[in-house]
Amino acid sequence: MPGTFQKMKTYVTGEDEDKTLVDEVKDELDCCASLSWSTRIKGFIICFIVGIVLSVIAIIMVFLKNYLAFGLIYSAGSLTAIASSMFLMGPCKQLKRMFEEKRFIATIVMLVSVVLTICAAVWWKIPALVLVFCIIQFLAMAWYCLSYIPYARTLVKNCATSCLA
Repeated sequence: MPGTFQKMKTYVTGEDEDKTLVDEVKDELDCCASLSWSTRIKGFIICFIVGIVLSVIAIIMVFLKNYLAFGLIYSAGSLTAIASSMFLMGPCKQLKRMFEEKRFIATIVMLVSVVLTICAAVWWKIPALVLVFCIIQFLAMAWYCLSYIPYARTLVKNCATSCLA
């Protein structure tokens, strides 16, 4: 009898009864698509604000000369801010867009710098490296964000060229 109900469900919903594991994981990741637009906006705003608050707390840690906490909290803030946009687009679409050709390098540099910041803070315990990796993280995040604004990268390149010339 369960097979009959499964076939009926498949017929009514249009879903393939022989879903692969990849299909099931993709459905789970696209949970944001089932949220209402207002819920998605609220999730984005809350997550983005948490990311900003974590970044501000991290900056306070610099003034307290606690560079290791700074690196960990700043990295958590960066990841939270990036994750906030997953509410708007959905996780799968966000990940696809992050690794598009024009964002690939910025994404890799940002993610690697997050990992290196955490390594420098937790295992190596070298405050100067924590600061260097956080600066790289910030610059990569800024370059990544500029890729979503038409001609923003070109404008920044032109400004930097004229200032350095």
